[in-house]
Amino acid sequence: MNNTPVIIVSGSKGQLGYELQQQVAANSQFEYVFTDREELDITNAAQVRAEFEKHKPAFFINCAAYTAVDKAETDKDLALAINATAVGIIAECCKAYGTKLIHISTDYVFNGNGTAPYEPDETTDPVNYYGYSKLIGEEKAIAHNGPNTVIIRTSWVYSTHGHNFVKTMLRLMKERESISVVNDQVGSPTYARDLAIAIMKVVRQIQQTGKVENGFYHFSNSGVISWFDFAVAIKEIADLNCAVNGIPTSGYPTPAKRPAYSVMNTEKIKEVYGVKLPEWRESLKECMAALLNG
Repeated sequence: MNNTPVIIVSGSKGQLGYELQQQVAANSQFEYVFTDREELDITNAAQVRAEFEKHKPAFFINCAAYTAVDKAETDKDLALAINATAVGIIAECCKAYGTKLIHISTDYVFNGNGTAPYEPDETTDPVNYYGYSKLIGEEKAIAHNGPNTVIIRTSWVYSTHGHNFVKTMLRLMKERESISVVNDQVGSPTYARDLAIAIMKVVRQIQQTGKVENGFYHFSNSGVISWFDFAVAIKEIADLNCAVNGIPTSGYPTPAKRPAYSVMNTEKIKEVYGVKLPEWRESLKECMAALLNG
């Protein structure tokens, strides 16, 4: 019988799931089961239980999420089913099988009224339904599998894969002479590849020590910028001529309210799991090199 520890990854076709698949060779001491909606409906308790029974995973990395922030304001049932109810189902199965859960959450659980980086144990207060649904998911993960659960909140995720701000900006800057980007929402971008590397560092440490330093952690690239700053950097790295104009949030109304301040304190994940947090511009250059030369 094969005793290689199994890791199930949900949301394998998303940005983070894709980047985790690129980490397989570097973390070959595990057997991986990558699933997306077609292979595993995480809102279906019977399907999830059957997957756990089949693989008896050592780890479950939950990258699956409903991430359409504006659409979530009206598509509430589906957002809650994927971001909350499904997390409860996964966490219950984790408890039953002794599985360690790595659950990915968001800076949007905070209200954005802060002036100092949010601590992992700081009071949550989401300002939109997406954030609310992710918060309920966090609560269910802790309630059902607390001692064996690591929740990693992240922000402003982008990669070479899927839909994201970097790829949208590149497309618009090539199509238009000028674009407008909000300059009064600040936070820290996250290159999904860096997050995937960090997750596997957490997994390896837990596997090696047999100990889960459970609870909440924050991960993003280092540095604090606005969306406008982010767009300007994309323009500069790609050497495009499009003019980038900064506008206030009030000049770009959206169905869902966005937190004005999304900066999170990332010290804990560095200290506890020895994770590196690359500087945001260096990671952006790395991602864009792959995009522009691909």
